[in-house]
Amino acid sequence: MPVGIDPTSDRPVFRQIADWLRSEISSGRLAPGAQLPSESELVGTFGTTRTTARQALGVLKSEGLIVSEHGRGAFVRRPPTVRRLAHDRFARRHRKQGKAAFAAEAETGGFHAEVEVLRVGRDKATPAIARRLGLRSSAAVLVRHRRYFADGQPVEVATSYIPWAFAVGTVMTQQDTGPGGIYARLEESGHRLARFSEEVAARMPTPEETKMLRLDAGVPVIALVRTAVDYADEAVEVCETVMAADRFVLEYELPAR
Repeated sequence: MPVGIDPTSDRPVFRQIADWLRSEISSGRLAPGAQLPSESELVGTFGTTRTTARQALGVLKSEGLIVSEHGRGAFVRRPPTVRRLAHDRFARRHRKQGKAAFAAEAETGGFHAEVEVLRVGRDKATPAIARRLGLRSSAAVLVRHRRYFADGQPVEVATSYIPWAFAVGTVMTQQDTGPGGIYARLEESGHRLARFSEEVAARMPTPEETKMLRLDAGVPVIALVRTAVDYADEAVEVCETVMAADRFVLEYELPAR
């Protein structure tokens, strides 16, 4: 445990404290989930002020290394909750077993999955969605907006857009789409899925996304757009997903050919 600061250093005191805490975390001496020294303890150890100690903790929080819990203190951020297996999550065997992709990942990852359906309804496709679905601009689409939880913590929000002609008269227009989710229902209606394409980008969240995902300051999101295509080469769904970047590992398996 350090007993003070280096008065000859040209680095601000709060940076020196942050460097020490960062070293404790990277070395494993402060393990994931471990509580950091309080502001009072940092003041006593480094002979500094509470404001300086707070600045040091703020640096680590902005880097995504720690999280603060009101009334409890600061803790080392735990590893991501969800391992997203891109090569396996949409396998047809999961749908045949009545499991949607997130449920299959929960079973593999050992976490409790919950899905909150926020909105189901008919709407007009935006130009971008219409283009991906091969529809005319403002064509009718089914919109399904959901929020996903892992062990009670929100990890992603997703919005699916399905051509209205494919959805009308099916349970896809209802809150509960049944075992296997919307992909199982699409296949039952004759749209056997052939492939999925995904575009992945990282960015900072909007205020609404920060609220929905309960993000700490400085935590980015992963923005993913997926298009599902059937064997007739028709796009049958576009899904826009926003994931808390600190709660996911994205795993891909790619052929070498």
